[in-house]
Amino acid sequence: MPTFRAPRGTRDLLPLERAAFIRLERIGAELANRYGYRPIETPLFEQVGVFERGVGAVTDIVEKELFRLAPRTEDGETWALRPEPTAGIVRAYVQHGMQTLPQPVKLTMTGPMFRYDRPQAGRYREFWQFDIEAIGDPGPAIDAEVIELATRFYREAGVVDPEINLNSIGDAACRPAYIAELAEFYRGQIDRLPALERDRLERSPLRLLDSKDAVMVELNATAPAITDRLCDACAEHFAGVRAHLDALGVGYRLDPHLVRGLDYYTRTAFEIYPRGVAGQQSALGGGGRYDGLVELLGGKPTPGIGFGLGLDRILLALEAQGTPPVSEPGYAAVVVGADPAGTADRLKIATMLRAAGLVARAELGQRKLGKQLESAAKERAHFALIVGDELRDGQVQLKDLEAGTQKLVAVDDLVRELERAQASHHHGSGR
Repeated sequence: MPTFRAPRGTRDLLPLERAAFIRLERIGAELANRYGYRPIETPLFEQVGVFERGVGAVTDIVEKELFRLAPRTEDGETWALRPEPTAGIVRAYVQHGMQTLPQPVKLTMTGPMFRYDRPQAGRYREFWQFDIEAIGDPGPAIDAEVIELATRFYREAGVVDPEINLNSIGDAACRPAYIAELAEFYRGQIDRLPALERDRLERSPLRLLDSKDAVMVELNATAPAITDRLCDACAEHFAGVRAHLDALGVGYRLDPHLVRGLDYYTRTAFEIYPRGVAGQQSALGGGGRYDGLVELLGGKPTPGIGFGLGLDRILLALEAQGTPPVSEPGYAAVVVGADPAGTADRLKIATMLRAAGLVARAELGQRKLGKQLESAAKERAHFALIVGDELRDGQVQLKDLEAGTQKLVAVDDLVRELERAQASHHHGSGR
């Protein structure tokens, strides 16, 4: 018999880890709603051109990570699994005429993304992101709102004191001159450049600042900084972003070589790291402004800003700081029985509790009572409801598994008794 496994670079989210993801998804959804961002869902795959035009052909995502599909289509359309959420959301914004809506259009999505490159520690081929996009506002106040929302998400998730790295990467008015200067700098160091970066130098010099190669990291520390070469409009915008963050009390560290890895970014760019941890591989998430992306994908020139925060990375950060991401859930009650064959009575009582909103399990096997109680205790149930002869009089035994106390309770009073115990944060009333 063959031994089947999850595909390389993917993994199964077992119940406890999936519960941790659901917790993060709920935090993100609640925050997004509080800030006025509305949910959107886009397909898991798009036309390849959405990513090649929007993300950029000379990027890690398209060069190495794009998970291309080979569909059997009559028109020869080529598809790829989404490597990031922004391009697909902007495509939907253009396709559905959202420019006619009150601006900015504020959208949110949480879901799986895909990359095909070789898996690394903490980097899977299938990974999850919480995404926020605000399309139609040139900022800088909206930039500060988005960044503050990101920091609040990390705090509510339990990440201790995350650090924001912040930069402006200019726009079409000032970036070309900077790119020319940057290219000249790298040509002066051509003998030190790895083969991949030499190839990129002639196609997209800015990408070299995003390189993770150790030689490039050292070289980039002495590269020209774009923040010293911003045009007046970009410098004013960046000053406005910082002023709004200061007003909100959001701390940040200026990083003049932060460019992010996607071609669509303009002006504001930011990344979030665990406190005291540096390096692109350690980033928990990031985002920035993409004022040219809507036009690239067929719409009218429209500003936008957003972020994508990796849920996988957050769980790793929580583990590293010793914070359990989620506790094992327990049952409010497990319904057991003195008669192993009395499964119908046990199931009926459990169904009644569930209908009232309580978490309950019925023992549907035909084990002895001792084994049933042992199993309930291992599952961290608050109570065991023991169905016995008393059921003829409309009663069951309510056993507090933590306190070890036990008493008779009318079946009709069970819901009220369990709800009262949960509300008072203790188990049972027979103490």
